[in-house]
Amino acid sequence: MSASPEAPSPRRLVAYFVPLALQAASQSLSYPLIAMVASHGEGGALNLAGVAQSNILMFLAATLGGGLVTAGMVFGRTRKGFERFVSINNLLSVVTVVLQAALCIPAVGHVVFSRLLGLPLSIERPAAEAFPFTIVLNVLFYARNPYQVLLYNNGSSGRASAATFARIGLTLGLSPLFCSWGLVGPRWSMVCQTIPVAIETLVSWWYSRPFAAALPDDVAPAISPRAMLLFTLPLSLGSFLMTLSGMILGAVIARSAQPERMLPVYYLAAGLANPAAYAASRVQNVVITFPPRSRDDNRVLRFSVVASALISFVPLIFLLPGFSRWYYVDVQRLPLVDLPMVATTALLFVGFPITVALRCHREGLAALEHRTPTILAGDIAYLAALGLVASACLALAVPGNIIGPLAVAGSNLASLGTMVLLLRERGADTEPPVAPVVSPEG
Repeated sequence: MSASPEAPSPRRLVAYFVPLALQAASQSLSYPLIAMVASHGEGGALNLAGVAQSNILMFLAATLGGGLVTAGMVFGRTRKGFERFVSINNLLSVVTVVLQAALCIPAVGHVVFSRLLGLPLSIERPAAEAFPFTIVLNVLFYARNPYQVLLYNNGSSGRASAATFARIGLTLGLSPLFCSWGLVGPRWSMVCQTIPVAIETLVSWWYSRPFAAALPDDVAPAISPRAMLLFTLPLSLGSFLMTLSGMILGAVIARSAQPERMLPVYYLAAGLANPAAYAASRVQNVVITFPPRSRDDNRVLRFSVVASALISFVPLIFLLPGFSRWYYVDVQRLPLVDLPMVATTALLFVGFPITVALRCHREGLAALEHRTPTILAGDIAYLAALGLVASACLALAVPGNIIGPLAVAGSNLASLGTMVLLLRERGADTEPPVAPVVSPEG
């Protein structure tokens, strides 16, 4: 379909954005839930920090396939193209498993967790216990890719979201059960995380079956596996850099004063701020679906700022009197003396979703112009700024729980500024990009 000549109404923007935002937020909300299972173990909140570091390392390995869904949506619309996409997906899945298996070797794992990430032994131990289970998780995530591609390509993102909601609902039900049954600690938290992902993958497969059977035959020769791989890997590089930034930030905080207090405090606050930021990142989808009609058309930009500002205050609900103690102390087992530090960290995270929305709005514009190197340049600027801000804070003896919010805010703004400057190279008389517009249900 061609782009709509009418400007999207605020109601239409809301109808399109809200389901995407809920799906994005729900995907990350499972981690605070499984953190509850981890922190109820013998190590308490230290287990939470270890499992968080293990998950970050898992996502870093998985960035090898970070561009697969995009590649599948572009090239997997015919029978042969989809078959080749599946073959590339399976290849990268195997390579990822081999990489993770190597990190499970005790000597190698110790170098990564202790020396590279700088984790104290009390956090390194639960991280090493949890990491082998992440191999199964990544296999499931790769297995889910083809089903998600079929759903997205056929306008059934609602069904894809339903599978994700089933995952979060099951995690919500399992986590307190695991705690009541005494199945707690790093290993059991990963089991609690894996079961819902397996169900999500099965639900996605079930929903996608009719679309797989209806794939049209190829009229023109399908893209070669080599060309598809070359298309995927640059996108994966940007995903790798963004995930690497989380590891770098954790390593810096681990080198601040009192890391055994600062890391759990930071990850607890980030565990609520990140879902809000992921929801705000769906602004990129809105930009691509409703491209600007002229250079002065800032309707989507204004919507992005308002929506992300509203999202920013959602995590502050957990700071309400009584509620904060219940969640952070009773549920997550944070020492009561550290509750004020969590509150400070959460307040500093308020602007985080807004900076993410602004960055992703600019990424959407770059994607419409097929200027993906610009997006990669923004990712490089993000990583460089994070390293500079975090290192400067460490040198100035800034508390570890404050380093995190300052670093991610500065990094998003640096990425945004880089893309703004690069996109200004476009001629002033050039027409704005056009992209297909789908229904809010799509």
